[in-house]
Amino acid sequence: MDLKAVRTFVAVVDSGQFQEASAVLGITQQAVSKRIAALEKELGVRLFLRTARGAEPTIDGQAFLPHARELLLAEERAAASVRPGRRALRVDVVGARLGPAGLLRDFHRVHPETALDVVTLFDADTAVAAVRSGTIDATFRAVGPRLPEGLRAARVYDEAVQLLTGPAHPLAGARSVRPAELAGHRIWMPGLVAGTEWAAYYEALAAEFGLTIDSVGPDFGSEALLDTVADSATLATLVAEGIRLVWPAGHDLRRIPLTDPTPVYPHSLVWSAANAHPGLAVLRAHLAARPADRPSSRPWTPAWAVRGSFPAARP
Repeated sequence: MDLKAVRTFVAVVDSGQFQEASAVLGITQQAVSKRIAALEKELGVRLFLRTARGAEPTIDGQAFLPHARELLLAEERAAASVRPGRRALRVDVVGARLGPAGLLRDFHRVHPETALDVVTLFDADTAVAAVRSGTIDATFRAVGPRLPEGLRAARVYDEAVQLLTGPAHPLAGARSVRPAELAGHRIWMPGLVAGTEWAAYYEALAAEFGLTIDSVGPDFGSEALLDTVADSATLATLVAEGIRLVWPAGHDLRRIPLTDPTPVYPHSLVWSAANAHPGLAVLRAHLAARPADRPSSRPWTPAWAVRGSFPAARP
């Protein structure tokens, strides 16, 4: 349906005259008549009766009027959704309970005027492709420096990795544990998926410190993992410091810091250099102003991860 014709129909109803509608729309009266005639032909009904007072909508015209207004309102909403400064900033945070989601919640508290559309994509390849295509504006991911042309990445959050054990585990009473001390202990992480950036991170961690990370077995989610670890004297797992975990009091699980060095998961913000969304600039400035993350000891991260802090003035 021709929305110009629909807009002309509404203008005639509101003004009551074809001549007045032509002045409102900035077109000739003849153009108004042609648009209305074309709309009547498409709908198969007469929309107006010409009277001494001007143009009055027919019964069909009155029935069509509320729908015509809805069509014009939908058109405006559609245009506003992509208009610079009006469309919500669309950001991928990996998972709703993970550290990047916390970063975005902090941003929203400080900048509530920036509309957000938060999504959770599966892996870095999918997220980077979405940034490149414009499906999303940015993503928080662990990535290397070699990105597709036109994309930028800056390290924004080094999230410490912790050991999680049940009360009967040999390391349960430790105040902290060195990564090398985990050699010989079975670390169970059924959520690792080959080919993802988090699997690459933990593969590098295991190789660096001689760890055994077991990803065999179905992943029934975090609750099932916590149940299993709580009941085991041999199984432990690794979790990000910022992840939000809740378990029954009887589980008595222990979150133990890793030190000397502290493995940190290297979250970077990835965006397109050509993206002019004003909210993206605000987000980058907000992240650049964050205090530097300071782990309890010297940090460790894979050699392939993006290095350095967020460049506030970078295009």
